[in-house]
Amino acid sequence: MRNILILFVLLLGFQQHCLGQDQGVLLGQARHFMLMDKNERIDFIKFDTALSVKKPVFLFCQGSLPVPLAVHSAQYGDFIIGGGITNFDRQNITRHYHVIVISMPETPLLADEKNLNAQYCYVPDTTQKQQLSKAFLEADYLEHYVQRAKRVWQYLKKQPWVDASKLVVAGHSQGSKVATKIAKSNKSVTHLGLFGANPFGRVDQFVREARLNAQLGKMSWEAADQEMEANYQEFQKAYQPDSVRANPGLLALKTFSEPFYDDWLQLNIPIYLAYGTEDRTADLCDLMPLFFIQADKHNLSCKRYLKLEHNFFEVAENGRPDYNKGHWPEVMQAFIDWSLK
Repeated sequence: MRNILILFVLLLGFQQHCLGQDQGVLLGQARHFMLMDKNERIDFIKFDTALSVKKPVFLFCQGSLPVPLAVHSAQYGDFIIGGGITNFDRQNITRHYHVIVISMPETPLLADEKNLNAQYCYVPDTTQKQQLSKAFLEADYLEHYVQRAKRVWQYLKKQPWVDASKLVVAGHSQGSKVATKIAKSNKSVTHLGLFGANPFGRVDQFVREARLNAQLGKMSWEAADQEMEANYQEFQKAYQPDSVRANPGLLALKTFSEPFYDDWLQLNIPIYLAYGTEDRTADLCDLMPLFFIQADKHNLSCKRYLKLEHNFFEVAENGRPDYNKGHWPEVMQAFIDWSLK
């Protein structure tokens, strides 16, 4: 069971005809809601189950994998993953906020464990564990996530148990990019949290990693040069319609690789940026205070976690994450405390 808990951490104008429905309690821990808009279904959950207390919303945007919000396991029984939020101190967070997590597109809310691969990604064909569904790949692009979140918020803000005067949006890894665009397009957002973010998008980190590996002697400069060129070529394909039609996974590479620091600079709401110093994805977060100083902006709070990696685990002497030494609860609690100030 401990190995499964580790995986949880790693995963870490709505139209009038769109219908929203309260589907009731999910596995005794969360409230399940479902929206229908034309042919698209959007599932989302709220930790905990009560609808009697009016509170603001804390929307958490999960990472990049098609991981279901809940799993049916023959060995462990049904349990909730919730985009990795089960690793936080939910009891404390829900004292202040309605915690909302939206399902990944074209991914079942509750999936049978046999349809999950080693990374807990949903796969429709159990004989092809590394082949994600074509429907998910076609829906896995930045603008789509933002639109889905917009629909969820327009439903939530009408509910009597929601205090719509405050909306906290946070995301981890790819979710930080989704959270950024939600904040950019939705004036209801009052606080933005970014965890393990890459200010320059996505593909740049692969180029930077190849260079660093060559500098550290982990690979030859010739191999690094070839790897960087391969990344350029793959990124070029993402801008070729024929290539995208043949490989819809390029949609995510294209849309999630745009720079995001310029969006942060355009926001005037409080922004919280947290990352580990051992996280290659977030290396360039060190530069962000410089950009804000140059722009004479004072709305960025930057929290650097020393010797922690992308998912806020400590790093062992062998350079690998030590899964017995995770820090997500305290990382998220620091953000919640900041948002309450």
